[in-house]
Amino acid sequence: MTDIATTPRPAPKAAVILTAGAEARIADLMAKAPGDAIGVKLSTPRRGCSGLAYSVDYVTEEAKFDEKIITPGGVFYIDGASVLYLIGSTMDWREDDFTAGFVFENPNAKGACGCGESFMV
Repeated sequence: MTDIATTPRPAPKAAVILTAGAEARIADLMAKAPGDAIGVKLSTPRRGCSGLAYSVDYVTEEAKFDEKIITPGGVFYIDGASVLYLIGSTMDWREDDFTAGFVFENPNAKGACGCGESFMV
């Protein structure tokens, strides 16, 4: 019989993979964060022509069902209600001469609006 308490188990994988660029941007955001911010949180509020949008905001307290990812530059949270829409996604930070922003590669997205502001699952 195997003792469950001593059987090693792999650490759970995060719902979202953060690239080095995304981690660097989180560090930059946390360096400029308001004093009460404990991290940065990704959520998928309902908006836009396709239904859901990506939103990244400062967070001041942990919510019970949020996923917590420790990065070198600060804590990154994923809204508990959004995790199912984001499993397997990659989050990157990209900048060029005209735009800068987080970019998501989401295998759960079945479509997106023309401007890329929102997506559907």
